[in-house]
Amino acid sequence: MFNNATILLLIATLGHAGNAIAAKLAINDVSPMVIVTLRWGLVVLILFFIKKNKIKSSFTLMKKHSLWILFMGGIGLSGFSALFYTAPNYTSVINIGIIQCTMPAFILIGTLIIFKIRVLKTQVVGLFFTMLGVVILISNGNLSLLLNLVPNFGDIIMLISCVFYASYSVGLQKRPVTDYLTMMFYFAMAAFITSIPMLSIEIYMDKVIWPNINGWIIILYIAVIPSLLSQVLFMRSIDLIGSNKAGLFTNLVPIFVAILGVIILNETFYLFHIISMITVFFGIYIFILADKTSNN
Repeated sequence: MFNNATILLLIATLGHAGNAIAAKLAINDVSPMVIVTLRWGLVVLILFFIKKNKIKSSFTLMKKHSLWILFMGGIGLSGFSALFYTAPNYTSVINIGIIQCTMPAFILIGTLIIFKIRVLKTQVVGLFFTMLGVVILISNGNLSLLLNLVPNFGDIIMLISCVFYASYSVGLQKRPVTDYLTMMFYFAMAAFITSIPMLSIEIYMDKVIWPNINGWIIILYIAVIPSLLSQVLFMRSIDLIGSNKAGLFTNLVPIFVAILGVIILNETFYLFHIISMITVFFGIYIFILADKTSNN
């Protein structure tokens, strides 16, 4: 299974979808920057306990890449999370969902610029259908809603956050040769360190909410599943199929969020959810099929 990128990415995106549900459940139980700091702090502790010897032996190697690690963890993990939690204060959920659809495109552009990877026309078509599927979902099947969207400060924040995570996804292909858990430890350490100034700002602005019992349960889930398991599986998937193809699967996150919303939050499942899922899976199928055809 660890060699099947499709299965790994399905699990990874399901974990990220769970993160969105956890964020909704966390309201009034713990504030955003506290989540960001504690989630990466817990990941650091867990991985150090598991991989202590390997982490110590790889320190010299990682020290040579310290600036790159700081960028990857600080921008791609901590920075993305902070902006993602901030954007809803200034823009609508519909806007955020649509802007998230740009992430695979940013990843594709990044791989083109940095790695000069050739992109087939059929792969562009596949990318279009996956983005269309998510647009159908976030517009509740009423595409006319898109005509009323007005860009604002929150849209800019969300767009920057997508660029941050896309940069992280592309940068993963340049990581030093080491095992996934050890690499994730250093990313998590960078994310934890860079989150502290943002937490300090939240405290200074008197916006902080320290976790209660429910908050700690949510943080523990976020630390183990989306922050650790999903990230490691995503790294493995990039090794198997490249960041441009792996990034395409991020469009499954809103789909899984809708399904989990029905199961956990008792939200209603509509026909447009089914249409959206079919469209996204069709786009992924076209993209993968085009890649297999080009390799034959």
